[in-house]
Amino acid sequence: MLTFRGGAAGALLLASAGLLAAAPVAHTEPAPAGVTITADLTLTEDGVLRVTETVGVPADGNFTMSLPLRVQIDDDVERVFKVTDVTATGAGTATTANDQFVVEAKPGESTFTYSVHNTVADAPGTQVFHWLGVLNADIAALDVSVISPSYQMGIVDCKLGPAGNARPCADVHTEPDGVLYLTQTDLRKGDAIDLTLQMPPGTVPANADVRDGSAAGPFSFTAPVFAAFGALLAALAAMIGYILFARKRAAEAVAGNDTFEPLTQQGGRVEFTTPDGVLPGEAGLLLDEQVDPVDIAATVVDLAVRRYLWIAPVNARGENDWRISRVNAPDDQLRDYERTVYDMLLPEGTDTVAVRELRAPGRVELEPVRAAMRADAVLTGAFADPKQRALPRWIGAALIAVGVVTTVALALTSGHALVGVAIALAGGAAMLLPNYLPTRTTFGDTTVGRVRAMQRGLDTVAREQIPPIDQETVFSRALPYTVISGRADNWIRAFRDMDPSADSQPGLYWFAGYDRDRDLHRFASQFPFFITALEGALSASPGTQRAAR
Repeated sequence: MLTFRGGAAGALLLASAGLLAAAPVAHTEPAPAGVTITADLTLTEDGVLRVTETVGVPADGNFTMSLPLRVQIDDDVERVFKVTDVTATGAGTATTANDQFVVEAKPGESTFTYSVHNTVADAPGTQVFHWLGVLNADIAALDVSVISPSYQMGIVDCKLGPAGNARPCADVHTEPDGVLYLTQTDLRKGDAIDLTLQMPPGTVPANADVRDGSAAGPFSFTAPVFAAFGALLAALAAMIGYILFARKRAAEAVAGNDTFEPLTQQGGRVEFTTPDGVLPGEAGLLLDEQVDPVDIAATVVDLAVRRYLWIAPVNARGENDWRISRVNAPDDQLRDYERTVYDMLLPEGTDTVAVRELRAPGRVELEPVRAAMRADAVLTGAFADPKQRALPRWIGAALIAVGVVTTVALALTSGHALVGVAIALAGGAAMLLPNYLPTRTTFGDTTVGRVRAMQRGLDTVAREQIPPIDQETVFSRALPYTVISGRADNWIRAFRDMDPSADSQPGLYWFAGYDRDRDLHRFASQFPFFITALEGALSASPGTQRAAR
């Protein structure tokens, strides 16, 4: 016998008997009152319903039945069936296509056989078969027999007639051998047959395919999931807003219209000053947030200007070169990164080095210099502390781990597993956050703005506004800052007519070879080559790629 949970399978049994169509989907063309149907249904021990039905159609009639293999039970619940082993003889055809089982019979007698799957469902303490369908044609006579593996099949209820005005079936009974017989005549289009049967539980394997779309799977979108993703979107919006705010603040600070006068006068003397005492290498790092060879070259010049090093042009093998020599040992006036640059050029036991020698493999390692300069920027408060930037990454990693565990736990228990996915996505966003934040702090951005103002101020300096006794010092102290900005040629050109002996000492005090010169014309032609050679030597050394932000 065919078994169902509640009234879910009425349409299927109608299809199996070849008589009814599940309302309201089934469609049957009008047939004459002389149509007769005899159906034999056998429920096998493996739960498959074998159907053999014979349809007789008068000479002036025809019969068509289209029955769905997907029956809507509730708003979100449907029952799915499958029909196989279909054969048709005589004047009829039977086909399955697009979730429809279609039977057509022309005048004469047609015989149809087929197997219906997924027809058995369990109910508490029993297996219940509820046959409910609406006739879509006038039927002169209907004879149905149902055989099941159980002899204890019983009739619970059988009604026939229009909806709301049904009457008991005329002839339906179960024989002692367990076979159910249903005989009806003069059935009208629109009549409904409501037959409920039951048999002992476990009579056949339950194989009903009931699909409940309302039952949320573990990865369905539920109210908690929407709340979690709402919180995620709010957090992402806040993060993006903070990033945009920080970048806008940085851009405004850097591109500000600050003014800075690099020359100060006191007692008739002129001195060169920098914003907050920023050093050339430090300024170069702040300007583009990375350590370039030019920043290190400017630091070398600055160390010479401050009397720690001595630079002298030499001629080696017919080619120009420059030697960098020790003047004073590093002391507590030097920053850590300056000491690192000094030791890189002149390690212990070395008093002088040619620029050409710096090109030797392994002679110069720039990564320690880069690390020292970045650490110095953090120490001065110009760069954000990497340790603080690491905190969001740790939080993000923890959230990802929690999200993965939560996803698995919810998927195996109460559902709402996408809540864990939202947590993991929040962790990923937290880990990526530091990559998009400005490297410089507010103080660093402000310093950059002032450094650029200082550079603009240097562009307007004229040698004549500086007393001759102070010209060499101002020229030398400002020169490294013009190196990092690529303005050294302009700065030297502005001072090329300067007499370096005006301070009562011949030549430049930190750059040898021009003691007898009364101007800087020769120096102006040579210094750019020194910077180019020094940058080239540093660039040729291992680890010269630009440091990542």
